[in-house]
Amino acid sequence: MNKIYPNAAAALDGVLHDGMLIAAGGFGLCGIPELLLAAIRDAGTKDLTFASNNAGVDDFGIGILLQTRQVKKMISSYVGENAEFMRQYLSGELELEFNPQGTLAERMRAGGCGIPGFYTKTGVGTVISEGKEVKSWGGQDYILEEGIFADLSIVKAWKADDTGNLIFRKTARNFNPPAAMCGKICVAEVEEIVPRGSLDPDNIHLPGIYVHRIVQGDHEKRIEQRTVRQKETA
Repeated sequence: MNKIYPNAAAALDGVLHDGMLIAAGGFGLCGIPELLLAAIRDAGTKDLTFASNNAGVDDFGIGILLQTRQVKKMISSYVGENAEFMRQYLSGELELEFNPQGTLAERMRAGGCGIPGFYTKTGVGTVISEGKEVKSWGGQDYILEEGIFADLSIVKAWKADDTGNLIFRKTARNFNPPAAMCGKICVAEVEEIVPRGSLDPDNIHLPGIYVHRIVQGDHEKRIEQRTVRQKETA
């Protein structure tokens, strides 16, 4: 089974459809599947729901799909740094389902493991728990959260072999593994595709069984917040 595709558009061919749920890896601007997001924009697929830690910034990450009004709903933890996101949400143009970061990661992981729901203390007694089932164990309340079963997962990795085994670089690992697990189809963009057998099995972060398509490309690697120290003078 050949999993390698020549470009992002080819890797998404026959996969995209209006109204789908997409799980996307990345945290801030680190580990963002930027090539696949650009291909989704160019395809014009609309009424999308994204499960992602955040929505990028105005002109990068999922932010480019907000600019083109292709996103209907966000399932997210952090929505700062994006003025267009704020404008659409406050004007009622965009639906938002807030999730604590750990809960969102576990919802993705649970979906990838075939677990339809789990109980957690996180969010008990807050707006997060509104409308959700509550159970008590040992005198403590827990709320029921549902696993995420996405139509498509898009992730960004450092290295892959041709079978789809992935290695993520440092903090780019973030939400990428659980996001990859929960999609019916997972498409991974990578910086480098290496020969089969060259990856140390003990260092593989995501087994290739989760990955259906791979595309290699060049990446921008933006810095979200650049802080520098003023040069000291004598």
